[in-house]
Amino acid sequence: MDGINAVELTIVIVLFLLVTVLGFLASRWRRAESLMHLDEWGLGGRSFGSWITWFLLGGDLYTAYTFVAVPALMFGAGAAGFFAVPYTIVIYPLVFLVVIRLWSVSHVRGFVTPADFVRSRFDSPTMALLVAITGIVATMPYIALQLVGIEAILKAMGVEGDLPLIVAFIILAIYTYNSGLRAPALIAVVKDTLIYLTIIVAVIVIPSKLGGWSAIFGAAEEKFSGGAGVILPATGQLGYATLALGSALALFLYPHSITGVLAASNRDVLKRNMSALPIYSLALGFIALLGFMAIAAGTKPISTDGNTIVPVLFQQMFPSWFAGVAFAAIGIGALVPAAIMSIAAANLFTRNIYKEYLKKDATPQQEAKVAKIASLVVKLGAVLAILGLNPQFSIDLQLIGGVIILQTMPSVALGLYTRWLHRGGLIAGWFAGMATGLLLVYNIPKTAVDPETGAVSVVKEHFGGSSFALSKLGFDTKLTVYAGLIALLVNLLVAVVATLILRAMRVPEGIDGTEENDYTAQREDATVRDLPDPLASAPPGLEGGARAGR
Repeated sequence: MDGINAVELTIVIVLFLLVTVLGFLASRWRRAESLMHLDEWGLGGRSFGSWITWFLLGGDLYTAYTFVAVPALMFGAGAAGFFAVPYTIVIYPLVFLVVIRLWSVSHVRGFVTPADFVRSRFDSPTMALLVAITGIVATMPYIALQLVGIEAILKAMGVEGDLPLIVAFIILAIYTYNSGLRAPALIAVVKDTLIYLTIIVAVIVIPSKLGGWSAIFGAAEEKFSGGAGVILPATGQLGYATLALGSALALFLYPHSITGVLAASNRDVLKRNMSALPIYSLALGFIALLGFMAIAAGTKPISTDGNTIVPVLFQQMFPSWFAGVAFAAIGIGALVPAAIMSIAAANLFTRNIYKEYLKKDATPQQEAKVAKIASLVVKLGAVLAILGLNPQFSIDLQLIGGVIILQTMPSVALGLYTRWLHRGGLIAGWFAGMATGLLLVYNIPKTAVDPETGAVSVVKEHFGGSSFALSKLGFDTKLTVYAGLIALLVNLLVAVVATLILRAMRVPEGIDGTEENDYTAQREDATVRDLPDPLASAPPGLEGGARAGR
């Protein structure tokens, strides 16, 4: 036990065992007749009320990686790292316009994934496949990044080796397999309670020990050369604004975000949550400022790993028992979103690849079984990725993930309001946007600034971030812009032009499988399906006739 903080480790283990027990007990919580149905296993019976949905979405969107990476970015780059705060404020009014319509049409038609909606709305299994693949690919590095948070606290406690990480994810995999979405929903209550407790104590105690906020911002100003890192320079403002906007547009396109939305019991739950979730943004602002607190405290990362800044700061400022509570909050904060992400990816694979292309007549029980196995494979892939790849590479992959998930916006978000875009146009736009986005991020180098001389050097030639220099497009400027927005604009432009051409050629547009009143349906409406769906295994002809008679 040399070098290991026994008090911190004991508290982390005890709290981890507590949530493990909750994870297994979750299968009995709001118990259904059977979890062998995607509505039950993958969406928690679509029955979560306002409080559970608030904790679930908060636990899903504000992850362990957020807890360690945002302060680390503030510590290393200054004000640019604060972009995560405005985008989580901007997002909720925008998302409100989308999620209530998606909830309604999904509950009427029995959709489990966004690709299900696209398949029905545009009569396009190809576009649905592209949405599913995009969601799975974008989610995988996001899951791996949750392990970065766990690695950070293990390093701080002096725990070496990968075994604890592997054990944590094996246990996570087992209770997720057993309980489905109910497990992270229940554990999210514990996770968020611990995080709020940690943040409230931190913003009171740490500034008082460091001489107040003026001393904290003064130290940050001194580090960043007279304020360049405390206030954004003019050349960084466009990149900051577009990164915040692009990240906001992307966040609720991720499959795990949509999974949390579809698990809500009714539209009013989502309306209340879009009003209440900004409370998490307030907490995120304080979390970000931990980076400046670390500067004032003279905190040094472990082995140059910037992600350990917050754990080391807590060890400096708090007794071991409270640091253990904080570390448990970070660790559990990794397990909740990792579980939801793996379930969301499994739902996509099952509904839009397995059932669409491998076994069209799959029963609900077969779907649930395949989804459970797929969730295990996804978690295994995430563990192998974090063990085999440089964590920084996983971070870069996640930035790329934001760029590529944006390319589903025309079919998913815009599709909820209009079917004007032709299904062939959407496919052409997806390919154009994806190619553009990947080409742009490929040509973004990663740079480093020498703290003594100020000299800028290139650390990596390609895939170094998501801020694209406009000078590479021929503009005489030092401004940068978020690559995902450029790719999205190309996507939309190609989709519109291709739509006009395909209409002129009279190419069939397919049949819309939804109706206008589907998008405004309330829980009590007769069109909203009972759960589990009694028509799920019915032949197509019978299904249509039965629905028409409801």
